[in-house]
Amino acid sequence: MSVDPNWTTLVDAATLAAALQHPQLRLLDARAAPPTAPDPHAARKAYAQGHLPGAHYADLDQDLAELSRPAQGRHPLPHSAAFAKRLGEWGIDPHTQVVIYDAADGSMAAARAWWMLRLLGHRRVAVLDGGLAAWRAAGFAESTESPAVRDGAAYPGSFDTAAVVDAEQIVQRLQQAPGWLLDARAGERFRGEVEPIDPVAGHVPGAVNRPSGLSLRDGRFKPAAELRAELSALLGAYRPEQAVVMCGSGVTACHLLLALEVAGLSGARVYAGSWSGWLQDASRPVATGA
Repeated sequence: MSVDPNWTTLVDAATLAAALQHPQLRLLDARAAPPTAPDPHAARKAYAQGHLPGAHYADLDQDLAELSRPAQGRHPLPHSAAFAKRLGEWGIDPHTQVVIYDAADGSMAAARAWWMLRLLGHRRVAVLDGGLAAWRAAGFAESTESPAVRDGAAYPGSFDTAAVVDAEQIVQRLQQAPGWLLDARAGERFRGEVEPIDPVAGHVPGAVNRPSGLSLRDGRFKPAAELRAELSALLGAYRPEQAVVMCGSGVTACHLLLALEVAGLSGARVYAGSWSGWLQDASRPVATGA
């Protein structure tokens, strides 16, 4: 029996495999090399060596960001028209079920692509729970064939800019009690002990650290009830729609946003510039320590 896909947060490997031939299913491989990787093209090369059948490659730097605007951070959002055009080339329209994966747990770029589709109003989009590792562990097939890029119509619509936070909005809330701003970076970067990527170490004053890995167990997202208890405790008196998530450049923050969504805590927004964008103005305050 075929599965009619309607997934909006996560999908497991077995469920995806059962629906792989569905005509309205499109897969995106969002593997990305870490910023410090010696070969920035390693992820694309890995895609060429094997990927889920039918998956298009979504390049973090070329498809999911617009690097010509460094004043907005390391991974500024692309113009929505450019992203909408790319979606059309991948055969994605408002009726498509999209599933995105990366080489890890979604924190590399899969969750970023998930968030960007949601910014366009697309709800039938999910991340493969456990990523490529879960697919391979289950023994499912891979392919080395790249699907053809289509000359299709651009995805209709534009980004919901109200769901994206800028630095000035962060500055205006700096005096509020902690709990509204969640930082998904590793603890040592948040505390300012190390900073392998950006020029200054530390965090936005008042931010609360929630490393993305804490939402996972054995490479997969924790159960919804467990995530809800943990994340609700961080938010404290704040409602989810009052929360903002950030990271180093607006990528891993989307993993935390996905965890909130899995937990049923919908409505948080993303500070797209994140730490790398915050540092573009030297007058903005920096905190260190826990």
